[in-house]
Amino acid sequence: MLGLGLAIQTTINNLAVYLLKEYNVESITATQIANIIHGSLDLVPVAGSILADSYFGCFPSSSPGRSFVLFTLSAALPSLRPARCSPPPAVCQHASPGQLAVLYAASCLLAIGTGGTRYIVASMGADQFGRARDQDTFFNWYFVFLYTSYVVGETAVVYLQDGVSWALGFGVCLAATVASLVVLVLGARYYRMPAPKGSPYTQLARVVVAAVRKARVDVSALGRVQYYVGDDAVVDSGSDGAPSKMLRFLNRAAMITASDNSPDASGGRRGSCWRLCTVQEVEDLKSLVGVFPIWSSALAMDRSLGPRFMIPAGSVAVCSLAAFIAATPVLERAVFPLWRRATGAPPTPLQRVGLGHVVNIASLVAAAIVERRRLSVVRGHGGEMPGWVTPMSVLWLLIPLGVAGVGEALHFPGNLAFYYQEFPKTLRSTATAMAPLLIALGYYLSTVFVDVVRQVTGWLPGNINQGRLDNVYWAVAVTATINFGYFLICVSRYKIGN
Repeated sequence: MLGLGLAIQTTINNLAVYLLKEYNVESITATQIANIIHGSLDLVPVAGSILADSYFGCFPSSSPGRSFVLFTLSAALPSLRPARCSPPPAVCQHASPGQLAVLYAASCLLAIGTGGTRYIVASMGADQFGRARDQDTFFNWYFVFLYTSYVVGETAVVYLQDGVSWALGFGVCLAATVASLVVLVLGARYYRMPAPKGSPYTQLARVVVAAVRKARVDVSALGRVQYYVGDDAVVDSGSDGAPSKMLRFLNRAAMITASDNSPDASGGRRGSCWRLCTVQEVEDLKSLVGVFPIWSSALAMDRSLGPRFMIPAGSVAVCSLAAFIAATPVLERAVFPLWRRATGAPPTPLQRVGLGHVVNIASLVAAAIVERRRLSVVRGHGGEMPGWVTPMSVLWLLIPLGVAGVGEALHFPGNLAFYYQEFPKTLRSTATAMAPLLIALGYYLSTVFVDVVRQVTGWLPGNINQGRLDNVYWAVAVTATINFGYFLICVSRYKIGN
């Protein structure tokens, strides 16, 4: 995953600059294109996980290597990009349809390759461990190594692209992808890879259909209520192995009626799989329904606010990633063992997510305080003109960014471990894809939030020195606090139901 993380993250973060410098795309248009591709890279893994759970298994089914071949060619061959802009007042030449076709093909292949590898690899890695504690540890270190590759990509490789050669930078991405693929294939025979057993989504749909078909069945008229557990075995209501009391309506899918009791020619039960399901299939669907409220509470965890407002995007990402990398070993080796000694048990994934919520709120409060201080310095020096550089050390930004990185070290691996452990075993790849889906939705929601703020208030003008970005941070902090309360309610209901 190191090679893939380096290549993918470098390309994502520097794509807008590549479009601006090499394709003569206007800055706003370049940002919009990069945003769309960025969101797609977090959405496509959901489709990849569905295919993995249904047909291919957890072994990566595609690689983004072909996309880096096209990116490298577009940077190396002048015919695949427009001529550089001449000094004003000359008009810049726009890319031809053929040149744009190569660029968009590379972007599409990057999204497809990411969907087939990025988080499916996480699911495959967790499959190698049997204990939940070992799986938690794996997810922690998985993100440490993944974020380390991000830091290398966003510093060294970005420098190669911007300062030396775009072709060389993309060539490094291609080489890293090929190397990671070779290492993955060489170790394939040692991996534990459960074979897929058909589409698990069909099984979930059968539960809903069977429950609806039996909606009018009078349960009191059945007398002794029995449920089907598979292989012609049944259990009585209230006994061990019977369905749980949560979402009782779905229990009808496994409830045996008169038509289900009639034997067929082979001696088995006559009821079709669209009318009679097993208790396990019913409980699998219940577990998904129970997880979704907790999943929705993580939407407010995204701390981005669209444009980075005078802060270099690369610097923001590297600071947060470095804090994540530094915090994870401390949490794993010091904080969590102390927690275990104090409580007698290690923190559960949901407890880690809850702590992540609290730390995330603290980072937003810290960001509001730092921005308030910056604005006071700006107004104290009369520096409200556009482009004026605030005489304030950039090290102040390390406080909110560092706290945010610690929060992410708590909630991101915790979320992934929770989904992986609570989802049905047949949906393990989908479980790990829930995290990038959150990122994509949070990314788009944050963009909408910024647009609403700009239309309703005067907090985010074109010149940020005349705005009130601190009020935006306070508003997001209040929203995150309300969301934390919603998270606590969801967790309490989830524990009661399970």
